[in-house]
Amino acid sequence: MSDEGKPVEAEGDFGWSLGVLLRAFHGSLVTVLGDFPHGVRGYQTLSTVVHGDQPSQLALAAHLGIDRTVMTYLIDDLVQAGLVERRLNPADRRQRKIVATDEGAAALRKLEQRVREAEDRVLGAALDAGEREAFRTLLRRVACGVRDVESDTDPCTVVDEMLGTPTET
Repeated sequence: MSDEGKPVEAEGDFGWSLGVLLRAFHGSLVTVLGDFPHGVRGYQTLSTVVHGDQPSQLALAAHLGIDRTVMTYLIDDLVQAGLVERRLNPADRRQRKIVATDEGAAALRKLEQRVREAEDRVLGAALDAGEREAFRTLLRRVACGVRDVESDTDPCTVVDEMLGTPTET
């Protein structure tokens, strides 16, 4: 904040802008997701299970950039909550495919609406509806373009470091 109480603009500072946006969005998600198992990670995992087609738990972990050991505990907790189940992969019976239960799919539909509303609250102060959609589209394009730049770096760890929160194990 400036001496007059106005926000100091870090014009052109890409990292500062991403950090501010990430902290605001994360704060909104923590509120929206409440006690959902594993919070943001659990939500992203359930969303990928419902909307994606990863053939195994290992492929799901790689797709999300989550350590496979952490993924095992995360999936265990989603199974215990009745949101997903492990099934034999019909294409390769040595693998377990993670599949959403009816309860998990219904929970995701409700959460997606609440997450979208949280996104709109965070972005709505600066962007109109059309600009928010354009921003989401461009952000996804950039994220998909750089996804494998540092494949040995867990994206969740990077986010935790930016937010100053302890990394889950």
